[in-house]
Amino acid sequence: MRIIRDYQFVEAQDRGACAAIGNFDGVHLGHQALIDIARKVAPGAPLGVLTFEPHPRSYFAPDSPPFRLMDARARAHRLEKLGVERLYQLNFNAALAGLTPEDFARIVISEGLGLSHVIVGRDFRFGKDRAGAAEDLERFGAEMGFGVTIAPLVEDTGVTVSSTAIREALAEGRPRDAARMLGHWHRIEGTVIGGEQKGRELGYPTANISIEGLHAPASGVYAVLVDVLDGPNTGSYHGAASLGLHPMFGRDVPNLESFLFDFSADLYGATLSVGLVEFLRPETRFDGLDALIAQMDADCARARQILAAL
Repeated sequence: MRIIRDYQFVEAQDRGACAAIGNFDGVHLGHQALIDIARKVAPGAPLGVLTFEPHPRSYFAPDSPPFRLMDARARAHRLEKLGVERLYQLNFNAALAGLTPEDFARIVISEGLGLSHVIVGRDFRFGKDRAGAAEDLERFGAEMGFGVTIAPLVEDTGVTVSSTAIREALAEGRPRDAARMLGHWHRIEGTVIGGEQKGRELGYPTANISIEGLHAPASGVYAVLVDVLDGPNTGSYHGAASLGLHPMFGRDVPNLESFLFDFSADLYGATLSVGLVEFLRPETRFDGLDALIAQMDADCARARQILAAL
């Protein structure tokens, strides 16, 4: 997959793509439906996605609480898995934010990227102050020479599939509901960082990943599927993970600590993708280490049962 970050400097091989447009946070079933349409509507054209970095919401409200389901690296990784060949990950800045809907269609889509066809959801908004609607883009496309397909919204049990609905499910400790809307397990991806090694002392060494900048699912213990994406231990593993502030040791920065079953190698510096499968219990403060270890034993036994049944 090729990543293009500037619509003003686009090589000939990256023009003419058929691209789905959106923020693609989570790459959920609604996003996947747009990509499937792009794949079918112009089978001879490169399959593309047009998105933005940073997320426009982060640009306009930089001090708002973290809301993203995935960072740019994880999003690109997921899109590549779906067969996307051109990722137009445009730098969202004042110049781009200030374009009128018509200017965005002409300067970015038509002249800049040279897209042959675009696919958007029915609720798509674009241009300065979100003034443009999907129907406006359809009209501009007819005038400027690119095709436009407006896709219906995808629903799950009567609820529109959206990043907002997925965030709510995760915040309430319902990762399976989130997974149903995502079409895959919600995954937290990052580089393993050093911790306090308390888990190692307790017989449960963990791989620590920061969730800084991401929407925080419900704090507690989860059954997880862990993919080690690089290094000598590349592969897939079952495990249990603790997500949150870890009050037993007075931490104040939320992170994800994963214990991989039947695994003993060093993972520092490796990139992990941790899929949340089932919420086992909320964070708890224990009276002593014996009580904590007994609960960890029970958590891992239950996680093994859940994951073995997948």
